Amino acid sequence: MEFSAARLKDTILQLIIDTGLISSADGADETKVVFQEMSGDGSTRRFFRVSSLGRPLCIAVLPGAYNVIELSECKAALAIGNHLQASGIPVPDIIASDLSCGLILFEDLGDMKLYDHMLQDRQKGVELYQEAVTLLARMQVAGAEGFDQHWCYDSPTYDRKIMLERESGYFIKALWQDTLSEKIPDGLVDDCERLADQAREYFQPLFLHRDYQSRNIMISNNKVHIIDFQAARLGPPGYDIASLLIDPYVALSDDEQAQLFTSYLEEMMRFPQVDITRIKQSYPYLAVHRNLQIAGAFAFLSGSKGKSFFKPYILPSLLMLKRRLAAELFDCVPILRKTISQAIVTYRSDF
Repeated sequence: MEFSAARLKDTILQLIIDTGLISSADGADETKVVFQEMSGDGSTRRFFRVSSLGRPLCIAVLPGAYNVIELSECKAALAIGNHLQASGIPVPDIIASDLSCGLILFEDLGDMKLYDHMLQDRQKGVELYQEAVTLLARMQVAGAEGFDQHWCYDSPTYDRKIMLERESGYFIKALWQDTLSEKIPDGLVDDCERLADQAREYFQPLFLHRDYQSRNIMISNNKVHIIDFQAARLGPPGYDIASLLIDPYVALSDDEQAQLFTSYLEEMMRFPQVDITRIKQSYPYLAVHRNLQIAGAFAFLSGSKGKSFFKPYILPSLLMLKRRLAAELFDCVPILRKTISQAIVTYRSDF
């Protein structure tokens, strides 16, 4: 089923009127309501800022296509957003929704992301990072309580299959094969399976955001808010803190990462049900998986999707991955190490 632009606009206007954000008279006056399309970064969804006479009303989020998967993503965003808010986690208010067309109206939190703060005032940005770390610990525990895995549109759990298909497999397909046009070397898949097996030994399932990084953390009224949570599921807590700390958009130094990771562990110690040892043991393996996912995603988005914003981050993500794999802990994956080194050489030569 497809919905015309006019019908979608009318649906948004009616929802805004029904919630009392504007009057019926203002809604009928096309000069008083403005729809501004926004960038969705790597998402296929469509985003519109709706305002009236310069006053922000909401952010309208629509699926990129009207199929079962994308409409299920909308339902997941609605259910998980309501759950997080009920758990005391600062997410944008859900103002209204129409699941028949996959439409959700979210509170407008403005334009300032944690990423933007890091560009404008790094010292202040690092302070906000600390707040994001504290919030993450709270979300992982509180979000896991009462979490219904039937809400998940993609996968209910971060597991070995996800690691092999969406992390290491994503890197192999999108970057190694499609971008660099290389053949899969003997032993690479075995190394990736070994890496996944090592990671899953230390899993303790908590709430997993799945993309907890600086462009998905909004700063509104000097407070941290979390967006883009629709792919949440249960999974190991080390994954989300890895996503935040190795985020190539802001390139935290090794010292900054270490300090924030220590702060994160201290926060998690407040929750007796959390096994801190498991987090420490799983973190290096999860960080590598996240790094592989990042490199694969940037290659896919900049290449197949033509989103040039992501291209400058491909090489830094590869260099970061090489440094991470240099640890003695990863002597068990020599082919993966060699593959990353070759990817850097080829990428520098061809791009």
